[in-house]
Amino acid sequence: MAVQAPTRLPAAASARVLLPYHPRSASAARRLVRDALLEWSLEDLVDAAELIVSELAGNAAKTGCHLRMAVMVERVTSTSVRISVRDGSRALPCLITARLNAESGRGLALVHDLTGGQWGAKLETDGKTVHADLRTRIPVPAQPGGSAPATGTDPGRLLEPAAHASPAAAPSSAR
Repeated sequence: MAVQAPTRLPAAASARVLLPYHPRSASAARRLVRDALLEWSLEDLVDAAELIVSELAGNAAKTGCHLRMAVMVERVTSTSVRISVRDGSRALPCLITARLNAESGRGLALVHDLTGGQWGAKLETDGKTVHADLRTRIPVPAQPGGSAPATGTDPGRLLEPAAHASPAAAPSSAR
């Protein structure tokens, strides 16, 4: 049996908002992601996605940039989404092991764990975009008419994150 590539969804399957560089912007970012996931019937991703976008938006707010950060959620396939935060800083995020008494430094480790290592950053001429990819763990139901969606997997099988990839500044196309 041939394995098909995941079906790419139309560009309309995305939501984007520009937010000020302020810690309170994380709330608006969570709302954007939650609303999009609920609209796409991906309720099982909401909790993890809200944690991820809070971390990414919080990190962007700390950069000291003065314009706006762009927060986007895209439905990449029927079972996966990409959460991205673009900011005006070219400083790349760094995954560290925080000490037990550290007051910060655990956020990207959380993103790494929630995504199974499927996150990264892309440098751009005037900043960077940090993204995190999530896949549903709920079995994908068969579509009306008996055919399963073209996801490249058995629709009754639980989807697991891909093998850990290096979260270094790999280009988005490598993910």
